[in-house]
Amino acid sequence: MNGSAPTPLLTTRGLGKTFGGLAALVGLDLDLYPGEILGLIGPNGAGKTTTFNLIAGALPPDAGTIELAGELIAGRPPHEIARRGIIRTFQHNMPFAGMSVTDNILVGAHTSMQTGLVSLVFNPGRARREEDAARARARELAAFVGLSEYIDGEVGALSFGQGRLLEVARALASEPRAILLDEPAAGLTASECDRISEIIRGIAGRGIAVLLIEHDMRFLMPLAKRVVVLNFGRKIADGPPAEIRDNPAVIEAYLGDVSGTVGAGKEDPHASA
Repeated sequence: MNGSAPTPLLTTRGLGKTFGGLAALVGLDLDLYPGEILGLIGPNGAGKTTTFNLIAGALPPDAGTIELAGELIAGRPPHEIARRGIIRTFQHNMPFAGMSVTDNILVGAHTSMQTGLVSLVFNPGRARREEDAARARARELAAFVGLSEYIDGEVGALSFGQGRLLEVARALASEPRAILLDEPAAGLTASECDRISEIIRGIAGRGIAVLLIEHDMRFLMPLAKRVVVLNFGRKIADGPPAEIRDNPAVIEAYLGDVSGTVGAGKEDPHASA
């Protein structure tokens, strides 16, 4: 080993966003490393969802930079950012009704597929091979998240918790380098939380960077390697979970409650901004 510091996959520097004079995010510096599980927490309105929207391309930043593996991506449209390897999930399940579990997972694969209209017309064999490979990959991902027995079933038959697993499988189908998970444990039972925790660790074990927003500290703290805390759009802490638990600024921001569920079920006011 040469002792050199690891290189971040994703970085933001001085990232900022304002809505009608209200600063939703101010000067955010963030590093996310390959295979890391990084938690992003803060009171409601702290800027967490705004951060996701900026990184994923749903919003353009008003200040600062976002780099993925050294490439500036701030301001690019979501589909271009997705093709470069950043995929996000949302707080609510978003299945394609009337489609099978397999086909729902396949929707996520379109960003990584190479076959276009020209190949479909002039090289249908290549297109078929790519589709067959994508379907095999969908089955592999269904097994990874524990949905193998539902693979050919209609998506409407899944429970809420199984729907969360489907969202993760669909995101992985795009072969991301980084995945942004928005409250993956919301609405899940204790056993379902344990299962999705194992899956997130498995994702990181594949070298994929994981950035997740989560209100449930009982779920997040044993899972995350590092936690970034936002308050009123500014980063107030960044460190390992044990350090974050004892940070006076974090305790004050959470009004003394960083041990349990904080603001569960409430959305960031900037989520739809």
